[in-house]
Amino acid sequence: MSDVVEVRPDALASEDLEAFVRALEATPARVGQTPRLVGPDGASIELPASIHALLVSVVDILKAGDGVSIIPLHAELTTVQAADILNVSRPHLIKQIEAGALPHHMVGTHRRLRLLDVLAYRDQLDAEANRALDAMAVDAEDLGFYE
Repeated sequence: MSDVVEVRPDALASEDLEAFVRALEATPARVGQTPRLVGPDGASIELPASIHALLVSVVDILKAGDGVSIIPLHAELTTVQAADILNVSRPHLIKQIEAGALPHHMVGTHRRLRLLDVLAYRDQLDAEANRALDAMAVDAEDLGFYE
């Protein structure tokens, strides 16, 4: 995927990350003042509150030592990338694709999946897991494990 942006904490100079953290923390939070992003040439643009919050979240993740990937929703994924997002093995993902659980298309001999489909499948799995946990909790209450 050429339109994926990945940032690893080890790829950033610690002083660059710390400078960014200080800049974000110094951004006025008062009503009526909009955060701004200023480039090296001095040009600046206003940042909507949602983008400012996103940047703060990205910096927090990087400070914790984790990497960040930004993938456009229209992106197509390889089976390796989709398996990573779903936190499953590639062979398991292939079985799910072959069972019809996930739509895909072929590019030559390679399977490709739309990110939106992978995220929808992940949400479906999460919902199924939550329903199963809720049912287990009801069973535990019925058996007297909880009062």
